[in-house]
Amino acid sequence: MSKTLVLAEKPSVAKDIARVLKCQNNGNGFLENNYYIVTWALGHLVTLANPEHYHPKYKVWNLSDLPIIPDELELEVISKTSKQYNTVKNLMYRNDVNDIIIATDAGREGELVARWIIEKAGVRKKIKRLWISSVTDKAILEGFNQLKDGNDYVNLYHSAVSRAFADWYVGINATRTLTAKYNAQLSCGRVQTPTLAIIAKRDEEIRNFIPKEYYGINAIVNNIKFSWKDKKTNDTKVFNKDYCEKILSKIQNKEAIITKIQSDYKKQYAPNLYDLTELQRDANRIYSFSAKETLSIMQSLYERHKILTYPRTDSKYLTTDIVPTLKDRLNAIKVGSYQEIVGNILKQPIKTNSSFVDNNKVSAHHAIIPTEERVKLSNLNDRELKIFDLVVKRFLAVFYPPFEYEQKSIEAKIEDEVFIAKGKKVISQGFKVIYQYHEEEEGDEQLILDIKEGEKWRVQSLKLTIGQTKPPVPFTEGTLLQAMENPVKYMENSNQSLIKTIGETGGLGTVATRADIIEKLFKTFLIEKKGKDIYITSKGKQLLELVPDELKSPVLTAQWEQKLAKIADGKLTKESFINDMKNYAREIVEKIKTNEQKFKHDNLSSKQCPNCGKLLLEVNVKDARLLVCQDRQCNYRKTIAKLTNARCPNCHKRLELYGEGDNQVYICSCGHKEKMATFNERMKKAKNSLSKKDVSYYLHQINKENDISVNQALADALKNINIKK
Repeated sequence: MSKTLVLAEKPSVAKDIARVLKCQNNGNGFLENNYYIVTWALGHLVTLANPEHYHPKYKVWNLSDLPIIPDELELEVISKTSKQYNTVKNLMYRNDVNDIIIATDAGREGELVARWIIEKAGVRKKIKRLWISSVTDKAILEGFNQLKDGNDYVNLYHSAVSRAFADWYVGINATRTLTAKYNAQLSCGRVQTPTLAIIAKRDEEIRNFIPKEYYGINAIVNNIKFSWKDKKTNDTKVFNKDYCEKILSKIQNKEAIITKIQSDYKKQYAPNLYDLTELQRDANRIYSFSAKETLSIMQSLYERHKILTYPRTDSKYLTTDIVPTLKDRLNAIKVGSYQEIVGNILKQPIKTNSSFVDNNKVSAHHAIIPTEERVKLSNLNDRELKIFDLVVKRFLAVFYPPFEYEQKSIEAKIEDEVFIAKGKKVISQGFKVIYQYHEEEEGDEQLILDIKEGEKWRVQSLKLTIGQTKPPVPFTEGTLLQAMENPVKYMENSNQSLIKTIGETGGLGTVATRADIIEKLFKTFLIEKKGKDIYITSKGKQLLELVPDELKSPVLTAQWEQKLAKIADGKLTKESFINDMKNYAREIVEKIKTNEQKFKHDNLSSKQCPNCGKLLLEVNVKDARLLVCQDRQCNYRKTIAKLTNARCPNCHKRLELYGEGDNQVYICSCGHKEKMATFNERMKKAKNSLSKKDVSYYLHQINKENDISVNQALADALKNINIKK
């Protein structure tokens, strides 16, 4: 009897598919029954070969050997997961396997994961495609009933291959040239370097900002606060103090005449459903979660709990085929504090509109919403509950009516000077009841008075107001994600076609890769964090001086994405694009080689490396300070202090942990110090007043501190590399 091999991307998804298909026989790395064999990758099992694969001389990063431009890039099996690759390959070659269903993530990178395995194995069997956005039993069954022809996705695969080849040719050559020339760990790429440049530009704006004092006038009339408005500019502030003081003197002890009253009925509709980037931004703003942390939590809610849909989406809309499932999704979340809200929605037939259902605004995956899987809130930890709550409330809000209010504007004249007052009165909270947020305030109520045009009122008080212009705020992870998603303002002198493309393709990186890009910038010491704010390091600034200008701009990504889209549509061959990238890599190498700029470590400490004797560099990573050897061959590093999840008993800020072993000490910026033994004793006492769940979560957070990985993957890769200039 012939069988079908199903290749999933992760074991958890494969096991869900196997359960739905009733594959109950366990094999070594697969499950099967009489009709199906379900196996899995572990992310990528196959990748592009490293330079040394093409010639042993490339083990040494020698400037004279660059650029490295193999005629054809080859695939190699990733050694850590080679066992599973061999399992998948053997299954593909089984005589009873007639065809293969690609069930990896539905997208460009998911296509690459599966096709590279098939290509490396050299198997030639019929391919079908499972294309689903959630891994509930219902979604899997529907997906298998609507399998696509694998040939429909060949161009998508070519697009993915082209992107991977281009990043290899440009990234490998630029990074090796920089590193070999300056004998320092310097890396660049078409996404990470423009992202670094965006941070640098913001830093420069803040550094060069000169605050200016501005002035205005406030008047209290009939207990209403009015602000003076300049007749020429319509602005409520000016930078000329004398001008304001003259006006203030002129209108002293004068009456105010109400010259205009305008009331406008307004509506505010619910925000869009979440895509991954906006969810990461809100999670960072509200809960201080990093982008990578939010994605990790979302993966758990998608794969393990199966209560949210596919996280790596760039769409905020649903397709019409999802509409019949909305009632089941609402019933699935009719638990806890959501019960009353869901009940209110289900009292009437569900209505949809183009504000959240639009086929034209969905590419590979629809917005993140709950699945039809019944939710058990008790199974979720604190972080999962927070992310789940954000998604559920966005979902519920689109079914609620708009927030309605009356916007009132009052204009008055004192002598010939114009003063304005504004406020609003809430008519209906609408969707905002979901967020338990109330707009109405006592101050706003005072504006909604029985006041008429032409009335004259005594001015109760006049006051000169003084303020200062404020510099741009530093990036947080949330606002940096936003800048990466929409980097148009950083594309100076670009044509409208490129600007449109960068908008349509979602900016720098993808929803799936932005978190890793930010992490890499931290781990290579190009950026650092102070509180929630992100700043470029001296190393980062110097790197931007060393790389060619085009690698610092989002324009390069826009140009690539235009061509990759054409490849996906069958309008451009991957061979043509790859040849262009080979030539571009040659140009980049030449520009770096001929650059006369110098690189200098300016974060040297006074401490010597115990291995090689060279001075150590003091660097900041996300939640720690380290001493790192400047010699990349040595790779010595030591943690000086790490920011923990433990809280100061006095000011409740996060404590830093210094020292090693029994001598470890918790220290707070407020001056509090506490030995590890004392801290542990205090926690034991506190344990009695905490629930078992609270204690478990807290200990988990503390244990995470001992798992700080600082650029370990790159360190392992570079450990045995010699550099020659």
